[in-house]
Amino acid sequence: MNRYEDIPIIQTIPSVQYPKVTRYRSSVKYPDVPFSENDIYIYTIRGDRLDNLAYQFYNDSSYWWIISIANPDIPNDSIYPPIGYQLRIPSDVALVIDSFKQLNE
Repeated sequence: MNRYEDIPIIQTIPSVQYPKVTRYRSSVKYPDVPFSENDIYIYTIRGDRLDNLAYQFYNDSSYWWIISIANPDIPNDSIYPPIGYQLRIPSDVALVIDSFKQLNE
């Protein structure tokens, strides 16, 4: 069974309003990550790490922060998502990186 197939998308509206993302480095601004119908959703398993998932999906482990920002429920002080969590992997990474560069020029 492929863990990336046949996963229903669960989108809930959180009852808590999350602040704008300004985590990781206080001097750096991070963009919002827009939803896309091409986003990939997976359920995390033991051993998943955001940097490894970024490498798997983007061929660059340094893009782990894109996955982290797209999933505001995961702790921002860890690269380990909770086991069994439905994680959104944004599909349009180029758009996010361009937005990041524009915010930080």
